[in-house]
Amino acid sequence: MAETFRLSLPYLESGQAQKHVTVNEGLERIDALAGGAVETMGGNTPPASPADGSAHVVGTAPTGDWAGQGDAVAIRSNGGWIFVAPWAGLSLHDAATGERAAYDGSAWVRGWAAGSAAGASTALRVHETEMTLSGAATDTAMLIRANDVVIGATGLVLDAISGAATWRLGVAGADDRYGAGLGIGAGSYALGVTGSPTAYYADTALRVTAEGGSFTAGRVRLAVHVLTLAPPKS
Repeated sequence: MAETFRLSLPYLESGQAQKHVTVNEGLERIDALAGGAVETMGGNTPPASPADGSAHVVGTAPTGDWAGQGDAVAIRSNGGWIFVAPWAGLSLHDAATGERAAYDGSAWVRGWAAGSAAGASTALRVHETEMTLSGAATDTAMLIRANDVVIGATGLVLDAISGAATWRLGVAGADDRYGAGLGIGAGSYALGVTGSPTAYYADTALRVTAEGGSFTAGRVRLAVHVLTLAPPKS
C-alpha cells in the first residue's frame, strides 16, 4: 500500500474496502507523533503490558516484536505494533527520563541542541541522583562524565539534614564550587551556577560536605547540568 513520504501514513486506494481501517491507522500515527513525546527511548525489548496508543523509540538492537526495527518509533495499536521510521530532525521528549532527543539521520542524540551536516553535535543534558547523607562528607556515584562541560549543579533537600549547621556542594579539591552555607530544611535548594563552565576530563563525583558538624541524617536530590560535544561522523 502506498504511503506518505514523511509519516508513512497509508493512502486510501480507489474502491478500497474497509477504508476506516486505513484511516484509523493513519490517525494513530499522527496522534502518537504529533504529541511530541514517547513513554521510553532506547529500549530493545517491548514492554510487557503496553497500553494502546503508547509510543516508544526502539533501541539499536531490538528483539521480539521489535526485531529489525532499530531506531523506529513503535506505536502500540490493537494488540500489535505500528512502526514509523525516523527522519533527520525528528525531535521527541522521553517521558521516562525527562530528556529530549533528536534524530540526526543516523542515530538519536539525547539533549541535541545544535548539529552540523556531517553529524557533529552539541548536546545539553542533566545527570541526576538522590543520596542519603552521613559523616563529614558524602560523594555521589560518578555523576559527572568524562568530557562533560559543567554549567552548574543544583540540589534539593528532600529530608531535613541534621548534625550539620549548613552544607557545601562541589567536588573533591573544590568542595564549595557549586555553593556553600546551604539550607538544611526540607525544601531548601542549591542553585550552583558557575561563572565559567568547567570541563572535566575523567568521571567525577559530586561531594556534599557538612559545615559545623557531621551529617547524622538527611537526603538530597542533586543534578549536574552539562554540555557535551560529539565530533563529525564523516
